[in-house]
Amino acid sequence: MPHTRRSGPDSGTVTAARAGDRRALEELVAQSLPLVYNIVGRALNGHADTDDVVQETLLRAVRGLSDLRDPAAFRSWLVAIAVRQVRNRQQDRAAALDRSARLEDAEAIPDPALDFAGLTILRLGLTEQRREIAEATRWLDPDDRELLALWWLKETGELEQADLVSALGLSSGHAAVRTGRMKKQLELSRLVVRALAADPRCPALDAAATGWNGTPAPLWRKRLARHVRDCERCAGTRHGLLPAERLLYGLPLLAVPPTLDPARILAGFDGLNGPDGPDGPDAGGTGTGTGTDQGSGQGPGGHRGRSRGRAGHRRASSGVPKPVLGGAAAALVAAAVLIGAELTPGQADPRAASTVPSAAAAAALPTAADAAVPPLPDATSSAVSSAASPSPSASPSPAARSSAPPSSAPSPSVERPAPPAGIATSARKGVGVWSFDGVSQALAASGAGWYYTWAPQHPGITTPASASFVPMIWGASSVTDGALAQARANGPYLLGFNEPDMASQSNMTVDQALDLWPKLMQAGQTLGSPAVAYGADTPGGWLDRFMSGAAAKGYRVDFIALHWYGGDFRTPQAVQQLTSYLEAVHQRYHKPIWLTEYALIDFSQGTRFPTADQQAAFVTASTEALDALPYLQRYAWFGLGADPAKPSSGLFTDGTTPTAAGRAYQAAR
Repeated sequence: MPHTRRSGPDSGTVTAARAGDRRALEELVAQSLPLVYNIVGRALNGHADTDDVVQETLLRAVRGLSDLRDPAAFRSWLVAIAVRQVRNRQQDRAAALDRSARLEDAEAIPDPALDFAGLTILRLGLTEQRREIAEATRWLDPDDRELLALWWLKETGELEQADLVSALGLSSGHAAVRTGRMKKQLELSRLVVRALAADPRCPALDAAATGWNGTPAPLWRKRLARHVRDCERCAGTRHGLLPAERLLYGLPLLAVPPTLDPARILAGFDGLNGPDGPDGPDAGGTGTGTGTDQGSGQGPGGHRGRSRGRAGHRRASSGVPKPVLGGAAAALVAAAVLIGAELTPGQADPRAASTVPSAAAAAALPTAADAAVPPLPDATSSAVSSAASPSPSASPSPAARSSAPPSSAPSPSVERPAPPAGIATSARKGVGVWSFDGVSQALAASGAGWYYTWAPQHPGITTPASASFVPMIWGASSVTDGALAQARANGPYLLGFNEPDMASQSNMTVDQALDLWPKLMQAGQTLGSPAVAYGADTPGGWLDRFMSGAAAKGYRVDFIALHWYGGDFRTPQAVQQLTSYLEAVHQRYHKPIWLTEYALIDFSQGTRFPTADQQAAFVTASTEALDALPYLQRYAWFGLGADPAKPSSGLFTDGTTPTAAGRAYQAAR
């Protein structure tokens, strides 16, 4: 059926606003507001954070408007920003709940006054099957609700398929697969809604719902849907079920509440850019709207092929529904969570995992104070060349990380270096670091927003003002009380075992890693999987068996950590191979990804490096491509140090001299 866009600014309005026309800018925000509100509200199911996320999305769009290359791409670009802001807020909430467990029950529940399904039914006067669809959305998983928000608008004629694909950051084929899965879950949820509303209700369904308090939840959807599918009596609920696409077509957008006023949003933009904004004397206000989400001006997306050879890589709980709080209570809970997060020592801003702020914003991000911790019991003892080329296994072992003796991290009173003027900082952009002369100065100059040392501490390395340190438990020998205590002190993130699938690295069996995993779960609030050297997307591979084992045991794995090294030094091909690999892994596990080591190094026959210009070109192209992947939370180049006398992938030969790749990495946003 035909789809016609019925709202939103045209290219002329975008062009005028980008040129500085204030009236056009006001019109741009006013016309964009309904679309953003409907995406965010449905994805968050009317959570009390909805208004904040809508405002943050529009502020980011306004501030990044000058970077938008094609005014005709504004809608796709705006939708991509909205989806990213939703994901960021969901991650923020998860991290805050980890630090404020006693508030978890209240914070996890939407404000009943804002319940988006209820508002849709009430305000649009939905009847019969349309009403069932709205009610069924309450039963979906968060990821499916996010996709539903986009698909719903596509089916009502507000978005094109290209907008949906772009926002998801997937190929058209993968987006279609995900949409198909979501529609199946929506259909099952509709059957559950029908079966529960039946009068009289199936007695066996009542028995299956024993213990349920009446609040829709994904776990209960699975249990009740299993009964509805298998029960002859409940099978009749399928009768007359019309396709959701047919029912949604032609529905209008849900009206924006008065609390979301375009004038107030632009007033926030003026405040951020006025004398009291980020560049003024009172910087540090709300923290919203800082930076652009797409430095290239293009939304994430585009087709990425699936073919990938090994030569391109190294070596050829279910929640129980809780009582609902009113709007005032939800606001109080949100405030208490924020206060709790602010008072929790030694923890970085959780938004750093997934946002891409401007240089000014990244410099202002709160970072963890470097807590003084005792030396690692199995700390380094042998010195190595500070800028040695990677061995056939590029990840350093614990003994190859530092030539400096272990020492306590600097106290918070020690002045932390800031990046030089003109260096682009990004909370997503990271780097692997080992000790060499000028390492702290080079780290600050790299523009990295985070770094790690393959250890739970960073002896001899001062954390820059614009960056945070992420600890790692390298292997089985690192799982000691001292190392775990250091990891907790340097939290909230923790990287798991380093290349357990490699004999030259941590060299662990899947069973050994699973046996030790509960100790890492206790040490890290947000825990990354073991980072395999290659084959993370391979069925039956090391990571696949680990993830299956973790799921069977109920173990927590919050994100997937990966390594990738490209042996094809042609920039377009290398970028395509990298993004295809990341996409395949994400499709397999459906979890956020941290790319904790990557560079162009060919290990297929010894160790071969590209030219300096080839490495630099890959840095520029790959960072732009990585920033367009919504599921990729962080990435880290391998590595910071470089030997000027040898080819390498390093960024700095000393504290002040970047390589060609280093200069490209400094410019990457």
